[in-house]
Amino acid sequence: MFVGGFATFALLYGPQPLLPLLAGHFGVTPASASLSVSAGTGALALSLIPASLLSDRYGRALLMKCSLVASAFFSLLVPLVQDFHQLLVLRALIGIAIAGLPAAAMAWLGEEIAPRAQGRAMGLYIAGNALGGMSGRFIAALVTEWSSWQTAFLVLGVIGALAAALFWKSVPASRHFQARSLQPAALKADLGRIFRDPGLPRLFLTSFLLMGAFVGLYNYLGFRLQAPPFGLSQTAIGAVFLLYMVGTWASAWSGRLVDRIGRKNVLWMMVLVMGSGLALTLAGQLALLIAGVALFTFGFFASHTTASGWVGQRARERRALAAALYLTGYYLGASIPGSLAGLAWSRGQWPGVALVLGACVLGVLILALQLRRLAASQA
Repeated sequence: MFVGGFATFALLYGPQPLLPLLAGHFGVTPASASLSVSAGTGALALSLIPASLLSDRYGRALLMKCSLVASAFFSLLVPLVQDFHQLLVLRALIGIAIAGLPAAAMAWLGEEIAPRAQGRAMGLYIAGNALGGMSGRFIAALVTEWSSWQTAFLVLGVIGALAAALFWKSVPASRHFQARSLQPAALKADLGRIFRDPGLPRLFLTSFLLMGAFVGLYNYLGFRLQAPPFGLSQTAIGAVFLLYMVGTWASAWSGRLVDRIGRKNVLWMMVLVMGSGLALTLAGQLALLIAGVALFTFGFFASHTTASGWVGQRARERRALAAALYLTGYYLGASIPGSLAGLAWSRGQWPGVALVLGACVLGVLILALQLRRLAASQA
């Protein structure tokens, strides 16, 4: 599952440090260039619920295996594109193909891992996301420095293919899966129970705002670091994405902390860490900016680990559908606020972006405090 999480984020977010290059090569604006990320995350978001229904009917492991293979195949085709529209189509196909893994992964972990270890297991899975996101971005930036963006996409496709082969060989079969009906009446009943739960809709909105803030920051970080007063090279910008290693550690650490003190106590504190980091990114000194990005990254992955595990705990036997709804919000956040922040960049540069992201973080803090009160009343 760590490998599956690694491949998901490497393939989805590897192009982020290349956005300035893609904007220049295809003659598009920064906001348009960000669609090369948003096309994949948006298509993934729209595919999650259908994929979760397939996993409920036919099983988790097979769907996850096929998803990784198909996404690696489409990734290997990206270097052949001739124009920006072809690039967007292939990125959307990658998002559709890979949707089966995140749609089934949270449910698989909830079914197959003992309750006392689920926090740590979810932390390791999301740590794979973090390491994949970091590695994909850094490798893409490094390869582009020495070759071309087409070669960078080729290397990402090869990484995806290797991960798919390892995942296919290694993932254990489900032992506790029970098929659920695909009848519309059953789906309607499950959706009704999910949205009547007082906590789950708040968690879905939390995922939307969390990911919107996170992707918005990393989408436009490269543009800021490339411009004065920093003027960093492509490799140096890629090296900044090594801060994802902080997220890898934060995911595993927060999973253990959740097992000790509870989600209601972890979520709001980690959101405050995100806000503190965002404030530091306004500094004009590179060291302070990098420290701010590190804090923001730590807080994001800790918050996401906490919130995603909370969904499975509240949804119980409907965890696959609830996880898909959570992740739909998550990847829609990557597609909508993550791209809309480009308009703020065009108008107000980094302070404008920080204002939009700060509004997202404030919204998450309000939701986290509401969830804390809700959990306390149900204890």
